[in-house]
Amino acid sequence: MATAADAGGFRVGQRVHAAGDPRRVGTVRYLGPVEGHTGEWVGVDWDDGAGGKHDGSVAGRRYFVAAGERSASFARPTALSQGISLPDALRLRYRVEDFTKEEQDEMYVFSTSQKRVSVEFVGKNKVQEKLKNFNELTSASVAYMGVSSIGPPDELKSLVPNLRLLDLTGNLFSQWQDIPALCQALASLEVLNLTNNTMENDVIESPMLENIHILVLNNCGVTWELVEKLKVSFRCLNELHLMSNKLHMIMTPHGKFVQGFNTLRLLNLEDNHIDSWDEIVKLSYLKSLEQLHLNKNRIKHVKYPSNHLSHGPLDDASAVPFENLQVLLLGSNEIDDFSSVDSLNLFPSLRDVRLSDNPIADPAKGGAPRFVLVARLGKVKILNGSEVSPRERRESEIRYVRLVMGKTESNDPEEIKRLHPRFAELKAFHGIEDEKPTSSTAGPQKMASGLISLTLKCVGPSMGEKQPLTKKLPPTTTVGKLKSLCESFFKLKDIRVKLFVEEEGCPLPQLLEQDTASLMELGIGSGASIVVDEES
Repeated sequence: MATAADAGGFRVGQRVHAAGDPRRVGTVRYLGPVEGHTGEWVGVDWDDGAGGKHDGSVAGRRYFVAAGERSASFARPTALSQGISLPDALRLRYRVEDFTKEEQDEMYVFSTSQKRVSVEFVGKNKVQEKLKNFNELTSASVAYMGVSSIGPPDELKSLVPNLRLLDLTGNLFSQWQDIPALCQALASLEVLNLTNNTMENDVIESPMLENIHILVLNNCGVTWELVEKLKVSFRCLNELHLMSNKLHMIMTPHGKFVQGFNTLRLLNLEDNHIDSWDEIVKLSYLKSLEQLHLNKNRIKHVKYPSNHLSHGPLDDASAVPFENLQVLLLGSNEIDDFSSVDSLNLFPSLRDVRLSDNPIADPAKGGAPRFVLVARLGKVKILNGSEVSPRERRESEIRYVRLVMGKTESNDPEEIKRLHPRFAELKAFHGIEDEKPTSSTAGPQKMASGLISLTLKCVGPSMGEKQPLTKKLPPTTTVGKLKSLCESFFKLKDIRVKLFVEEEGCPLPQLLEQDTASLMELGIGSGASIVVDEES
């Protein structure tokens, strides 16, 4: 194998980009000759394939193992770039004569919810004048500019002494030893984004970096063992983002639970490979944790951990699991049981929950509609990103109680409580009486008191403009019967109708599919709106 000097100064494990194309990034996996070709070659495993040609083997000989079947290629050293220094990148980005649209799109800061917020451009001359003095620069993005080193620390320190936010997404950093030096040089830095920099797990003892409050390590090849090492230096983190790192286990060096991270309020573990809630329980004694993002994992069940004192951290036997957790995002997992939903009521401070794109929250897959989730989650103020208003909560809870009353066959209170833990509480709170058969001698007034009032609205393109109607119907009316009534009410001839119920908080009306289900069984009560459409 050739030496690094023979191969243009490259090293195995180094991050590089194609010459002239800083967005085509890869990792050096081989240095040396290639059989049948003259000269020295660099074997590169390109991120996301990026135009590779093979898997690290050519003509039957393997030189290295690539991540994909066609993610690798060999290149001459002159066809690759080892990148530029951070000071050079800052000068290129912020002292150009004209900003391209692509550069403008990439210049942004993070909001508190980690959404991109573009920097406002207030006129070329004013921007250029301001950026002549780098002392005033507090936020900077050099994403995908081929930055591979911080350069001389003193140069960086004197260039941008007041920089508070730095976005290094998609650059060529690979060694952790560069990061403490960067943070020390930029004493004012609070937010550091290293997304899409494939880092080696080579953390060595480093100084305390108490200035960094938000650290973004999305898609950096991070392991939890590395996180345990990082927390020693980054001891004042408020937010830690670890998306897309293929994490599936949380390995704790001491005991069952993750310790430290005393100031951490937000932990983002979205889009990893976590499939067991037991791994998440290891985070239950992070005392400052308020937000836990677990979207796009493989979690099947959720269970609030039993607060046995013997299970808690050794230094605090009275600690309460997830005591301050307010936001729990579980969208796009594999949760399919109501016991997981009900267990969320046990989290003492939980107010914001996301369950969308789970089987349990998808009516098309046998899951529950929104009103059922709202009713079962008694303390939640925000569900799936939508606020639960007092009106929606009241209507959802009443409808849920009617749904349970219409479908439950057992009269055993314990069995009902097991299946519907909040049923008895909600039934009593809303003063809902048990449904009783109407006596034939009760008279019209008694019968009318049991009717429910519905607003019917026609929206089908072939139905013409028709005013909404308000009708009072028995709660035993089935969906099939209501379809027939709607055809009669609106004089719809030769049109097959389908019905939807509108729910507050849902972006779309919910289809009423079961013709044999009654309004009572579906939990539909007075004040509901039924949308009448036509079959396509």
